[in-house]
Amino acid sequence: MQFDRKDLSDETLIEFFRKLLLPRMIEEKMLVLLRQGKISKWFSGIGQEAVAVGATLALESDEWIMPLHRNLGVFTTRGMELEKLFLQWQGSKNGFSKGRERSFHFGSAAHHVCGMISHLGPQLAIADGTTLAHKLSNQDKVSLAFTGEGGTSEGDFHEALNVASVWDLPVIFIIENNGYGLSTPVNEQYRCEQLIDRAKGYGMESVRIDGNNLLTVYDTVKGVRDYCIKNQRPYLIECMTFRMRGHEEASGVKYVPAHLFEEWAQKDPVTNYEHYLIDQEILSQEEINAIRESLKQYIDKELKAGFADDPIVPDTSAELNDVYASVTEVQQQNEDALILAERDAEQPVRLIDAVKEGLYQSMQKHENLVLMGQDIAEYGGAFKITEGFVHRFGKERVRNTPLCESAIVGIALGLSLEGYKSMMEMQFADFVTVGFNQIVNNLAKIHYRWGQKADVVIRMPTGGGVGAGPFHSQSNEAWFVHTPGLKVVYPSTPEDAKGLLISAFNDPNPVMFFEHKALYRAVSGKVPVEYYETPIGKAKQVMNGDDLSIITYGAGVHWATDYAADHPEISIDIVDLRTLLPIDWEAVQNSVIRTGKVIVLHEDVLTGGIGGEIAAWIGEHCFKNLDAPVKRCASLDSPVPFNIQLENNFLAKSRLDAVVKELLEF
Repeated sequence: MQFDRKDLSDETLIEFFRKLLLPRMIEEKMLVLLRQGKISKWFSGIGQEAVAVGATLALESDEWIMPLHRNLGVFTTRGMELEKLFLQWQGSKNGFSKGRERSFHFGSAAHHVCGMISHLGPQLAIADGTTLAHKLSNQDKVSLAFTGEGGTSEGDFHEALNVASVWDLPVIFIIENNGYGLSTPVNEQYRCEQLIDRAKGYGMESVRIDGNNLLTVYDTVKGVRDYCIKNQRPYLIECMTFRMRGHEEASGVKYVPAHLFEEWAQKDPVTNYEHYLIDQEILSQEEINAIRESLKQYIDKELKAGFADDPIVPDTSAELNDVYASVTEVQQQNEDALILAERDAEQPVRLIDAVKEGLYQSMQKHENLVLMGQDIAEYGGAFKITEGFVHRFGKERVRNTPLCESAIVGIALGLSLEGYKSMMEMQFADFVTVGFNQIVNNLAKIHYRWGQKADVVIRMPTGGGVGAGPFHSQSNEAWFVHTPGLKVVYPSTPEDAKGLLISAFNDPNPVMFFEHKALYRAVSGKVPVEYYETPIGKAKQVMNGDDLSIITYGAGVHWATDYAADHPEISIDIVDLRTLLPIDWEAVQNSVIRTGKVIVLHEDVLTGGIGGEIAAWIGEHCFKNLDAPVKRCASLDSPVPFNIQLENNFLAKSRLDAVVKELLEF
């Protein structure tokens, strides 16, 4: 192995050795503790430390790194104290994630490290997002994301590289090619000769290097960093390396031919660099022994403190309180300048225009708010909601995206890491499935996992009634109501659409904002011209009644009010939930008390719809107030048909009259 020190001083080379040796010695200690039964699990990076250490050394300390679970060298090189790391690995309250995350699935904003989730690939787009934030702030910085050779088969890899190239983002993508995805060899993973060939398809430069040579990794990443900043372009690096242990210790290494261990043992990054320092008379064997002894004492001292930590005593309220970041209320009277819409205050406003107004005023209010979506710039989006925005706020803040829903959600999270707010428009709510992982596993859980907010709003044009067929008409809000950490908002009126959207942008938590397409131009009403908030998590009493309650949201509110208008002989109590997560249970309970008979009405299909959860809650908490079983009125358990007659039969409103009569007759 040939080392080229270039202009590095002896002191720097020695410090590099300490940085390289520390993760190796920590891992060796962890393996001993594992055999002793003192720790439960370990994912070893022995044999490939040079990639993590060299890459981290080449970056500035405030440049974001998105590591994997075998990159201990990133965490130690960034200066994370071993005691706290060990507490993290042990699931301690005093670790980086309060015992809520394992090994390296955590982050630290103070160290500019964003840990992975187990679904390989999403971390790549987050690097796009932090880099976009740097670019918007005119900072000459890069971000760096790791992946393995197996992860390059994930769709997130391709989406992240494509967006980085299209948007000219100075991101460094590093592939650690250690030959195996768990036990699957590379010849069963891909057919290209080398993975850097994939960069050509995205119009980016790439290089393949010896990932076990610390100085090669450092010099390459340092040079690539300069290239990325100067040219404002991404870069792909493939580091050839090998892990000398199993995927995890429990998995063993029987699937790896013995000769590979012999070959790669000769390429050991620590041993070879140590020999180089001795050969160049930079360090003597005695000095190396002294460094090892010093690190051993440090490790023993830090682990002793870690083992002395008290066991966790669960605190249920703390667990629930940490699911969401705290919301700071906007005090309107303290506004520097009142933001007003340019229209007559008495003029009726359509729901679609109220959404546009809330979005526009939020862009005025928050200079760090970035909009992203397919065709939202010059074209104005599929529903023309952002038409004209690009001329007012510029293409930096109103960004057309490739067809990369997963990557754009990841970019939104990356922007949040750097203090930006963002909105992503799903062109149709149906298309959210291709970004589902980023939403439910990354956005939703990140605050609970390590206290990082995800200041993201995802707008979801939803619902049927317009003859758009199975892939443009679904009501999929229940998918997200099941996910702690998200907030799910679903307005039914123009006034609420504007106020709730403004609240969503003022909320530091990820908000799924549903907008019913059939209501966009069909519903109008008075909307205040000023910038105002409608509180998330509070229902609205639409109508007071005595005979029965209809608890609903979205289009269901209009079905219920229309039905009440057609049946004045029935005294109907109507509650518009407005927010589905969290639900205003007090409003639900009060309605049950008033009437004793309840219908939960929603456009979503019956099975698994939110109506089942509401009915169960009423049965559990309001049973003594009920005069009849809670009835659900929902759409058919089928895909949404295209034909208008079939769609009308599918929708819940076609069964509302029958359900009301059945309940009244009970």
